[in-house]
Amino acid sequence: MNNSTGFIKRPEITKHGLRNNAFAPPSLQPSPEAFAVPLPPDLEDEGLPMSENMIERKPNSEHNQLKKQYHEEQNKQAAQHTLYNQYEEKIRPCIDLVDSLRALGIEKDLALPAIAVIGDQSSGKSSVLEALSGIALPRGNGIVTRCPLELKLKRIPATQAWKGKMCYRNTSLELQNASEVEKAIREAQNVVAGTKGAISGELISLEIRSPDVPDLTLIDLPGIARVAVGDQPKDIGEQIKMLLKKIICCKETLNLVVVPCNVDIATTEALRMAQDVDPSGERTLGILTKPDLVDRGTEESVINIIRNQVIPLKKGYMIVKCRGQQDIHNKLALAAAIQQERKFFETHTHFSILMEEGRATIPLLAEKLTNELVKHIIKTLPTLENQIREVLQKTLQDLQKYRRGTPKTESEKLFFLTDLIKLFNQDISLTIRGEEHLIGNEVRLFAKIRREFRTWEVTLTESAAKVKKNLPNKVWKYEDQYRGREFPGFTNYRTFEDIIKEQIIELEEPAVEILNNVIDLVEKNFMELAKRHFANFHNLNRAAKTRIEDIREKQAVEAERYIRTQFKMERIVYCQDDIYFNDLNSVKAENATKAGNGKELFVVSIANQEPSFVQEMVSHTKAYFNGASKRLTNQIPMIILSSALHDFGDNLQTTMLHLLQEKEKINHLLQEDSEAAKHRSYLSQRVDRLNKACQYLRDFTSL
Repeated sequence: MNNSTGFIKRPEITKHGLRNNAFAPPSLQPSPEAFAVPLPPDLEDEGLPMSENMIERKPNSEHNQLKKQYHEEQNKQAAQHTLYNQYEEKIRPCIDLVDSLRALGIEKDLALPAIAVIGDQSSGKSSVLEALSGIALPRGNGIVTRCPLELKLKRIPATQAWKGKMCYRNTSLELQNASEVEKAIREAQNVVAGTKGAISGELISLEIRSPDVPDLTLIDLPGIARVAVGDQPKDIGEQIKMLLKKIICCKETLNLVVVPCNVDIATTEALRMAQDVDPSGERTLGILTKPDLVDRGTEESVINIIRNQVIPLKKGYMIVKCRGQQDIHNKLALAAAIQQERKFFETHTHFSILMEEGRATIPLLAEKLTNELVKHIIKTLPTLENQIREVLQKTLQDLQKYRRGTPKTESEKLFFLTDLIKLFNQDISLTIRGEEHLIGNEVRLFAKIRREFRTWEVTLTESAAKVKKNLPNKVWKYEDQYRGREFPGFTNYRTFEDIIKEQIIELEEPAVEILNNVIDLVEKNFMELAKRHFANFHNLNRAAKTRIEDIREKQAVEAERYIRTQFKMERIVYCQDDIYFNDLNSVKAENATKAGNGKELFVVSIANQEPSFVQEMVSHTKAYFNGASKRLTNQIPMIILSSALHDFGDNLQTTMLHLLQEKEKINHLLQEDSEAAKHRSYLSQRVDRLNKACQYLRDFTSL
């Protein structure tokens, strides 16, 4: 590609400023005349170099005009130099930072800012990428892009030669010519995804260093297909959608959606998928292709789309015209295609306005993509830095445990096992007290248990409301079915007692359910602690797991027995006189107040319609149940905490210490897991990776 394409290029700086053949971003490019302005004659005597075609001295008015023009051009060059410095100081480092993080493999740990390119098959996606990169990508029928292709474009000075580098799995391939790229991509995809047309989520990385590309990194994704072709899996369409969603749903990813002008944009699958993961359009940029195929008379509808009036996107739309199949058949060079594109928009009756508005052509798209990527990187950097530090902290803690290999001598092994169990027991104690150390967004066990206890409190409140609603009917039922020789109007204590017992019985199973939920949380937490402490000692971890399971079963039985004993006592229906009188008086005062103020129609209806013995029964039942609820609200959680948490933890610590007495089993318990060395290596590499990432971020913020 020659220098006439208009891509963002690095200006070469000399002591006199920008060189004649230098290129900058479109907004930074000097005019062709900037380097051909003769020096004003009155500066000749100052010893400045003179051009051979220096013009003759002019009259004063023309001389002043020429002098003014000279200073304007000098100021323009100085401004361009300043803008270029800003580009080099702000834009280039942002893109280099993310590329460096990606090269480290940080994406194995967390998502990085990126631009993902998606589109339906035959949308022109490959043509856009070819125009941006200056290389020919694989083409053909069906699904051609079968793996995510990371396309890293690096602009270099015009004096340097084109270079390419492809990386996938453990392969690194140097490319010396752009013509080698297409074959290299096909071979890489065959290795990663197989030769039968299947797809893979494994990334292939292609770096292009050229004077004719913008500084930009894109991820090309498979085109959205609807039917399988040849040996492709029958569900190839769903596989592609799942792969695309996995990448474009990340908040760190900008989505570049390619849509042909000659289709209904509202029906395109690519744009619909982008809207699903980004409903507000914050991360989506639309690219319209194939403007030469637009039906006559529909040009205004295309312009409305580009102007964001049809399906609004916060980042808007661009329109481009790339090489078509006939152009490729005729071997039209990419550089020539860029020139043709510019001429097409400049001379088009309808679309020329889009050129004037800066919404058309590949060079302007390149500039916009670079700017959008840099803005996105700057926006996400604080969050990214925090995430890296959190992951590093957790990895260091994990690695600390894996670095403790098994000692050689028997006495050292005993001390080593003692230390392992002591640290584990310390964490169990901290957990019981609700003081355990947390990593990242972890939640304390006690906080999770409190959520369950709030559920129990809600159950009691709902039960009280149910009593209040159904009590009059129940009283009448007992009155009709069970009243014996007593006269009407006499309150039957047996009726009161039966109503209370019935309500208490309904609460028993929900209380046991709360117990089971809590003890499940405790067991899971203790299991995670054992795995964290004994990760590289499979036998020791299994011994701890067995003990946790045994104690869990024992404590669950014991706690359930206590809870059922509590409800057995509750069915006695007893309360101290003074406490009951206080509750009863409070209920009667509350009813009187509500009836007098008319705040509760239900109470008013009882006062107006129900006989006095019904009102009396309602008051007595509510008074007693208020006291019972207060008792159960605290008592059930106390039983659960005592048996399912504290006793569980204490017994576990004791039984783990008993392992130290079984000296004949120490070698077995400290036998290192076969995967431990592999995991230790993985953690070490991860720490190195994250430390380097932190250093990159520190260097970037110090710029």
